[in-house]
Amino acid sequence: MAAPLEVVVSSDSGSQLWNCTVFDLHSGSSLLSYRGGNSAARSLAVLRGEFLLSAQLGKNFINVWEIQRKDQLQQKIVCPGVVTCLTASPDGAFLAAGVAEEVYLWEVCTGKLLAVLSRHYQDVTCLKFTDDSSHFVSAGKDNLALVWNVCSVVQMDLSHAPEPRHVLSRHSLPITDLHCGHMGAQARVATSSLDQTAKVWELSSGELLLSVLFDVEIMSVTFDPSEYFLFCGGRDGNIFQVSLCSQRHYRFWPVGCSDPVLLRSLVTCLSVSMDGTLLLSGSQDETARLWDVQSRQSVRCLAHKGPVTNAVIMAVSANMFLPDSRPAVPLPRFSRHLQAPEGPDAEGGGAWVRPALHAQVRALCGDGENSALRVAELEEEVQTLKKVNKDLFEFSSQLLTKPT
Repeated sequence: MAAPLEVVVSSDSGSQLWNCTVFDLHSGSSLLSYRGGNSAARSLAVLRGEFLLSAQLGKNFINVWEIQRKDQLQQKIVCPGVVTCLTASPDGAFLAAGVAEEVYLWEVCTGKLLAVLSRHYQDVTCLKFTDDSSHFVSAGKDNLALVWNVCSVVQMDLSHAPEPRHVLSRHSLPITDLHCGHMGAQARVATSSLDQTAKVWELSSGELLLSVLFDVEIMSVTFDPSEYFLFCGGRDGNIFQVSLCSQRHYRFWPVGCSDPVLLRSLVTCLSVSMDGTLLLSGSQDETARLWDVQSRQSVRCLAHKGPVTNAVIMAVSANMFLPDSRPAVPLPRFSRHLQAPEGPDAEGGGAWVRPALHAQVRALCGDGENSALRVAELEEEVQTLKKVNKDLFEFSSQLLTKPT
């Protein structure tokens, strides 16, 4: 059977046998299970299509699996406190986590902690990157959503605290969820809150575009891929579909049920398939449900062992169903402390090269012929170092094996 193009990845807070499970989107069959611990809400992330990460529920570490090695927990990233939310940039360059009221940002290729952002006044509840990895948005219990420019956050001068590009402050109660649309820095951002509203913002200007008032607290929110509809999950189990063109409201309900109320359990998460035809919802009633968007009927129920904390529809990565494959680059050890350079010769005279800052890379390596010349020089230096290392090994071996 051919591998699926999209899968459902979900987790719950009650299972003792596995942490995350991968389901076939169309048949509902279980394909993979990742063992070890339980995942906190809004803390499931895929890094570079090679690693699956999730924050341990109520603990101060992040679980890491190679995405094709489901039975073996590969690594634990220890954090300074309990992780409340987690996200990875789509380009795989950065990892961001919420710890209490602070946002920690790591560089994935080196494991260095680049920044600790302390602009929230209460716990951070959700984090999301834009699809071009140029910005990320943090939201918290202080009713604020902050838009951060990645380049300004990872600046070389760590003596000055970075400032958010925009402060979205129109909610009156804690923000429960957020979702970033497409188009990078020109994207629209949706937020939901306990103030019974869902709001749509323009990321580039920080302007409020739309505010929708409901009769229930909204706990989760997402767009469809074309951004024609806004989907909102309520505390009472209702799922609302809002047309962004006409602002008309619709509700989802199970097949054969005349009551428009879906269930009486909080909707914890929402996700839409790539073609916009299926909606996935997770709930505290220990189920994840797939819905047909056009008919707004439930087409499949995925049972869990506890309240569902994460449920997302994602494209299948190249390595997910290849058990013999390995990540192209292993993950380094992640630093727990911010290391601020004291001067130009800090860190042993080395330069910090960050993949996302292309201007710095060009300044260090040059372009065209200069780049080719630099590569040739580096290859020659590598060969010299290999020869020195070989000679040193042979000398040490002779010295150690020499009879006394």
